[in-house]
Amino acid sequence: MYKHILIPTDGSELSERAVREGIDLALMMKARVTLLTASAPFRGFASEPTVLAETPRQYEEDVERRANLRLRAGEEYADARGVVAMTRHVYAEHPFEAIVEAAEGSDCDLVCMASHGRTGLAGLLIGSQTAKVLSHSKIPVLVCR
Repeated sequence: MYKHILIPTDGSELSERAVREGIDLALMMKARVTLLTASAPFRGFASEPTVLAETPRQYEEDVERRANLRLRAGEEYADARGVVAMTRHVYAEHPFEAIVEAAEGSDCDLVCMASHGRTGLAGLLIGSQTAKVLSHSKIPVLVCR
């Protein structure tokens, strides 16, 4: 039924569980997966006008290292199960937009992602990337808890 599943991850424990569930689903469906992680773009910050806390290059190196760690676990899990997995790291102000864009731009037919876990007033006021993907995606979204 599904041929290409997008699985976003932020590296959290809940997200890693969703990665494994998405890969297991892909195995059953004989589908391929794209593992996606998104990072915020660099923003310069200086406590004094002449001192920049981190350079864009330092920021990019650190972000790339963390993104690779997030993606590697899913890539290794997919490889161990014989599932074809591609990885993507993107920079985005709003991760939900990157997820929806990646799903549509890569011809994915399912997004498999973790629920955020916020409940009550915090969930209502802050919202979650998952809720935003659910409301903006034109393709099915499987939410893992």
